[in-house]
This record gives sequence, structure tokens and C-alpha cells, in this order.
Amino acid sequence: MAATVRLGDGLDVSPLGFGGMALTPVYGEVDPGDALRTLHHAVDSGVSFIDTADIYGGGSNEELIAQLLKERRDEVQLATKFGLVGTPADGYTDIRGDAGYIRQAVDHSLQRLGTDVIDLYYMHRRDLRVPIVETVEAMAELVQQGKVKHLGLSEVTAQELEEASAVHPIAAVQSEWSIWSRDVERNVVPAAAALGVGVPYSPLGRGFLTGTIDPSKLGEKDFRRRIPRFAPDAASANQAVVDTVQAVADELDATPAQVALAWLLAQGRRLGLPVVPIPGTRKTHRIDENLGALSLDLTPAQLDALAEASDAVVGSRSADPNWVSEGRE
Repeated sequence: MAATVRLGDGLDVSPLGFGGMALTPVYGEVDPGDALRTLHHAVDSGVSFIDTADIYGGGSNEELIAQLLKERRDEVQLATKFGLVGTPADGYTDIRGDAGYIRQAVDHSLQRLGTDVIDLYYMHRRDLRVPIVETVEAMAELVQQGKVKHLGLSEVTAQELEEASAVHPIAAVQSEWSIWSRDVERNVVPAAAALGVGVPYSPLGRGFLTGTIDPSKLGEKDFRRRIPRFAPDAASANQAVVDTVQAVADELDATPAQVALAWLLAQGRRLGLPVVPIPGTRKTHRIDENLGALSLDLTPAQLDALAEASDAVVGSRSADPNWVSEGRE
């Protein structure tokens, strides 16, 4: 595994990150002990870029990661986010990007995380009531105060990224990007490539691309039930994408998850963007599996087959298109 990947603003992170949301009840109940063991295994395996947010588990995910940081803060590049009000499991009630809220949110996150500084602080979603310049100005104050080292944005458009970057360097843009979520390649990815920033979230299609998810059996509180492409008719049509991923995996004696991640890494190289996917999992052996993608090479024919499959995806990736960059482009 390569030592590090450099994102924008000189931020060096492990070539594969870990998305902490999976270690909350968003996909069902989680045993805290198992969750902490999973985090330690990730760091033991070289995955040092840990991503969380203040709303994951209503703050409990930050508190969980605090237990890891207590012993291993120097080994971790820590990212967290502000802006969404509510929880993924119960639903969101607001988006806040005003300066007063940001100052309050960062202090709460620092307290829950038990640390003096956050390596990468993201605006989780865009508050359309507040000019993005004002939001980033407030975030930049946190850098000046030493509470935050680098700034990030999530689900912004190319124009919003350019406006934000004029205020302060942006280290990373976190967008949903995978074989079945490629809308960001139209505008966001080219803009991010010019700045050297890129952190794809949900690189495994919220688990769908692994071939292990049956949308008809999702729990009542599983937030994927609210995503249009997980609806019965759409999910049935989208199974064709999973079938293609599985076929490529069979050719390479790999797993679908490894193929999906390898595709994303290859796509980043093709488009000139440093890409650090942040798949999440509750199981330690999935971390080992995901790391295998770093040494997996896809042939041109396999890349073409996966790209063709992605063109047939049915359903939006968000219940409210305005919550993601696609709806505002």
C-alpha cells in the first residue's frame, strides 16, 4: 500500500479511508465493542484517514472515535463535518451554514472527539440561505484559531467550489461517486481536479455494488429505504449493474467490492484527480477485502464494461436532488 495520497492544501492521507457512518444504527443496531475493534483494525491495517460527522448517531460516532483517538491520535487523519441537523436514521430537519452555528458545531465536535484540533473539517451540505463565501469565511476563522487544519466541502457544484476556493484553500471535496453515481464527473470532478481535491463517499453504492444487499429486506429504520434507486422497481433494474461488477470480479478472482473500488481509483487516475474512497463497514474482514482493491488492475475491456453498465442505472441517488450537487448544476 502506498504510504499516503496528497489531497489539496497539502493534506496527506492513507490511500483508502474509513467512513464512520456505518458504525452507527443507520443500517441497523451496532455493538460498540465490535465498532471500536473495527476502527482499531482499520488503523492497524494502514487505514489512517477516518471520516465521521456530528450527526452520525446523533454525535455518538464522534464519541466512539474519541476512544480510538485517546490511544492513537498521532496515527489518524481525522475528518468530521457540520451542517446537517438531525440523524441519517431518523431524518434531517435543517441545514445550517451560518457563522454562529459553525462556531458552536466545531466546539461540540472537538468536545465529543476529545481532541484539540480536527485535521479536515467539512461543510456537510450547502445551506442555500447563506452565501457559500460567508460559510467558508467562518470556517477559515477556525483554521486561524487552530481548531481546524484543513477545510473540506461536500456535495458542492463546480461553481460553489470555485467561489469557496477564492476565500480559502479547500483540501477535499466529498461527493458521492461510484460506478452507479457518476453525475459528478460532468462538472464537479473537473473543477476538483484543477485544485487537487477528491474524496468519494459511498464508493460501494451504499453496499449495493457488493452484491450482498437485498433492498426488499432493509430494516424499517435503514435510511436507504428513502433513496429512490433502492425502491423495488429501480433496485430490480439496477441489479444489472451488480451482475456486471460480479462478472468482472469472477474474471479477476476478486470480490465485487474490490472491483468497484478499483474502478473508482482507475477513474480518478484517468480524470487527473487524487481519489481516496472512504468505504465504511462493521466487519474487520471487509477492511482487509477493501484494501485488496489497491493492488487490483482492471483491463480496458473491463473498464469499458463497467462504464457501460453504469449508464443503465435507474433512480436518483438522493430523495431531494437539491441536497446533492446534481440538483443544483
